[in-house]
Amino acid sequence: MVTKSEVEAFLNTFKAKIEVFDVIFLNRDKNHRALIDLEMTSVNRKELLKELRVEDYFRGPTKDVDNGPDLWEFGRLLKQKEVYIKITIGMMNKPVICISFHLAERAIAYPFKK
Repeated sequence: MVTKSEVEAFLNTFKAKIEVFDVIFLNRDKNHRALIDLEMTSVNRKELLKELRVEDYFRGPTKDVDNGPDLWEFGRLLKQKEVYIKITIGMMNKPVICISFHLAERAIAYPFKK
């Protein structure tokens, strides 16, 4: 199992990389619907990624089936709705990627949340 310090190291790298290379959000219907359901803008969504904490960690790292960088999964409670977030650090010198940002389809268990 991954440790808190490993999650923290990933998040530090992820957040630093967003500042330099930005973020790409995959164009998926449920990702767009989540913005509407949560009354968020894409700027709000990016800011939320930059606010992720170790306690929001859900699962990962998981190997990407397309041989890309590992996938990490997080969750956040927004407007009393649980949001599922799947991200990757992306390729070297390229933006980070947010694969999923939508309402959770099942309950999320947070191993580091007290």
